Amino acid sequence: MWSARTPPRRHRRCPLKADPSRQWRLLDLQAIDTRLDQITHARAHLPQTPSLAQARAELSSLETDIVNARTAADDVQGELGKSEQDVQLVRDRAARNQKRLDAGQGTPKDLQALQHELTSLARRQNALEDVEIEVMERAETLAARVTALEGQRAALAERVEALEVELDDALRAFDQEAEKVASGRADIVAGIGDELSALYEKIRLTSGGLAAAELKHRRCGGCRLELNNVDLNRIRTAAEDEVVRCEECRRIMIRTGESGL
Repeated sequence: MWSARTPPRRHRRCPLKADPSRQWRLLDLQAIDTRLDQITHARAHLPQTPSLAQARAELSSLETDIVNARTAADDVQGELGKSEQDVQLVRDRAARNQKRLDAGQGTPKDLQALQHELTSLARRQNALEDVEIEVMERAETLAARVTALEGQRAALAERVEALEVELDDALRAFDQEAEKVASGRADIVAGIGDELSALYEKIRLTSGGLAAAELKHRRCGGCRLELNNVDLNRIRTAAEDEVVRCEECRRIMIRTGESGL
């Protein structure tokens, strides 16, 4: 014959006990940790950080542009040298022919040929000089571009340096503040006790860094929700040294004279 089994009784864990003065110190500890979290967040989101990254990227891109511009300028300088050499060769040949023509050396036919060649050389020289002028203009334009880019680089390098100084100063200020804020933390933790501190740290890991908050005007300082009458009665009847927690967010609620109980 089957008999009904009695369902197992669920044992509620005994609430943690801690002197009210130790519980109140949780608010001091939470204030320290909240500020330290704010400092950590602020350090990671300084406006100088993305500005510096962008400036460095622009500087790197500018360096590439300068290298390319210098290469192009050097290439045109080589082209200009070749153009100048071509013009000079024509000039030298024309000068030699003119000298022979002026000296009247050779037969009339030879002198006539020299005259025709001088005419051709003059046209050739004009064409080559036009090319030379065009190349010179391109060389001047590229040289001006290199100069302009180098000026931009100098200005941008100064901006990068200034941003680096600003960032270092801001980080140093936060580090100094964090060191000052955290200086008394160990003493507060020691005054709270190991068991309550361990609970506090465990809740902090799962509650966005906020583990303890004041119960003020019947409202949990953690989730900001107003407690219902059932929860308020539960807390009213709890012993002063009982560590109470919010049923909604599970954070530790610290009872004070403004709790509204």
